[in-house]
Amino acid sequence: MSLLTNARLLNLISSSSLIALILLCTAWELWLAPLRPGGSMLVLKVIPLLIALFGILHGKRYTYQWTSMLILLYFTEGTVRATSDTGLSQILACIETALTLVFFASTIYYAKATRTSQPRRAG
Repeated sequence: MSLLTNARLLNLISSSSLIALILLCTAWELWLAPLRPGGSMLVLKVIPLLIALFGILHGKRYTYQWTSMLILLYFTEGTVRATSDTGLSQILACIETALTLVFFASTIYYAKATRTSQPRRAG
């Protein structure tokens, strides 16, 4: 598989998992299992993901780099809620954790696939 094809596939995986995570978090906090009946202000956690979405969709390498660190916060939340919540919220937290892992892996490999080659140093 060529580097360009590989980068496009990784871009598709990253974009898809990020969009799925945005939809999951929105539905989770507004309708499926909000912390408070009628919805929760915790839905605002999708704002950083929405900010990153444009750059991810357009394959901006810098966005991939900083978003790969940001996604670790969502991984942490998913892991904590998967071990502390019960019922539907626990299932949604497991899905969130899985989506963050897919996103993290694809962003790391995308950044690697799109890096500029650097000459080796003698020494």
